Amino acid sequence: MGRKRSPGLYKRGKTYHIDKVVRGIRINESSRSSDLDEAEKYLAKRVEEIRSASIYGKRPDHTFSEAATRYLKENIHRKSIADDASRLKGLLPFIGNKLLAEIHDDAMRAYVEDLRGKGRKSKTVNNGLEVVRRILKKAASKWRDELTGKTWISGIPLIENVDWGDARKPYPISWIEQKYLLAAMPEHIAEPSLFGLHTGCREGEICSLKWEWEVEIPEGSVFVLPEWVTKNGEERVVVINAVARSILEAQRRKHPTRVFTYPGRGKDKGTRFPLQTIYNSAWKSGRERAADLYEQEMHENAPWGFRHLRVHDLRHTFGRRLRAANVAKETRSALLGHKTGDITTHYSEAEIQELIDAVGKIAGSNPRNSPALTLIRAVSRQ
Repeated sequence: MGRKRSPGLYKRGKTYHIDKVVRGIRINESSRSSDLDEAEKYLAKRVEEIRSASIYGKRPDHTFSEAATRYLKENIHRKSIADDASRLKGLLPFIGNKLLAEIHDDAMRAYVEDLRGKGRKSKTVNNGLEVVRRILKKAASKWRDELTGKTWISGIPLIENVDWGDARKPYPISWIEQKYLLAAMPEHIAEPSLFGLHTGCREGEICSLKWEWEVEIPEGSVFVLPEWVTKNGEERVVVINAVARSILEAQRRKHPTRVFTYPGRGKDKGTRFPLQTIYNSAWKSGRERAADLYEQEMHENAPWGFRHLRVHDLRHTFGRRLRAANVAKETRSALLGHKTGDITTHYSEAEIQELIDAVGKIAGSNPRNSPALTLIRAVSRQ
């Protein structure tokens, strides 16, 4: 009969695990193998790493897979972690078994070419490369070996983005296209879409919007988005014009916490559920109907950008309409929530009035003036 035991190894299920103290350091981890010989080789490797670190101060080796696992655990709270996990799933077959010190621009070539061969866009590839850079930055600056106190790697290699000239241009819609689009959408998609057209909010901001973020001011109310909701990680004030206000009032009392919801069906009929996304099958079929109706009534082909409209194009439309209304660039940046380094949740009377007047221009109405000084602060950090 073959051997079944070895000092420092024990079997849990079908896999051998390590439980051994070496130079005062306890190794307690999986060998990732059900074969005893392979498990012993892995244990010997870990013992040698600790010995080299203890005697020579050598950094223990870590694979990208180990680093990716730690990154996901540490960032489980991030709103985009699901996207990062999906990108890492595609990266691991190419670099998962590589040591962190072996990852550089050339090491990413197979990954890049694979996605290019599958017809993926430059932006998709660059999103994956950004996750790699983020992990390497953690490994070079934050994560440290418990024995040597050194970071996992000594420095961050240069990994450049790709540019295949395939970036899709924004498509701000016209007023007539807006009419066809909203008419073709179900109510629970049309309402947040119109809200986005009049506030410049991103899809995630719209779907996450909570009533507790609404702040009353003499001029009416605004929403203060917490930093964990916005893309740039800074609090953002969403100024409401007459059209956006009418949409909000139509949503009140539909749900106790969330602004935008969708109706349940079947046994859930009569119940409202928080909206998770705007870009779904309803959006895709709706934009097709809108383009078809456009062609029928306008007697011309619908523009490609309109038939393939993205939710983010609503934000581009907001920005373009502000510019067409001669709204200053600095004001547009504030309304769009661009990162400027300013404390954007504090406004004087003149500043808040300027923002209100700006969004009023694209609603076709100008809100009343107010002589009061307005100070807006985030009211919740939950």
